[in-house]
Amino acid sequence: MSKLIINSYDEFAAHLGEELGHSDWLQVDQERINLFADATLDHQWIHVDVERAQRESQYKSTIAHGYLTLSLLPYMWDQIIEVHNIKMLVNYGMDKMRFGQPVITGSRVRLVTKLHNIQNLRGICKAEIDFKIEIEGQRKPALEGIASFLYYFE
Repeated sequence: MSKLIINSYDEFAAHLGEELGHSDWLQVDQERINLFADATLDHQWIHVDVERAQRESQYKSTIAHGYLTLSLLPYMWDQIIEVHNIKMLVNYGMDKMRFGQPVITGSRVRLVTKLHNIQNLRGICKAEIDFKIEIEGQRKPALEGIASFLYYFE
């Protein structure tokens, strides 16, 4: 799938209520989980102790940190959309965010998006994006919510 190219506020607003696209699948392996644990100082055994997780976890495996799953959003969002003619992009907030189910180590995830709302705030574009981070082969998403971005068009 090719990226959606946006050149102006009006082009962006024309997609209100539409699915904007989805990212490629990305595997969440133990190395990525360990690196995230090191970066965030969150070394809870369910994430990093493979042997213990196999013995004691209901999943029989380690699982990704919920915030690791969330942190993949910008990387996957960049695969979906390319916005031109902007001076700056700011992550503005998250609403109605819910973790639906854990990402078991080795699973693949992808981002699916829809333009929920868009506003012109005195020349600043506030885009609210419905997002779901899906797990390959699973009905229930790992994470869903509404991400808000501020695009400063030139």
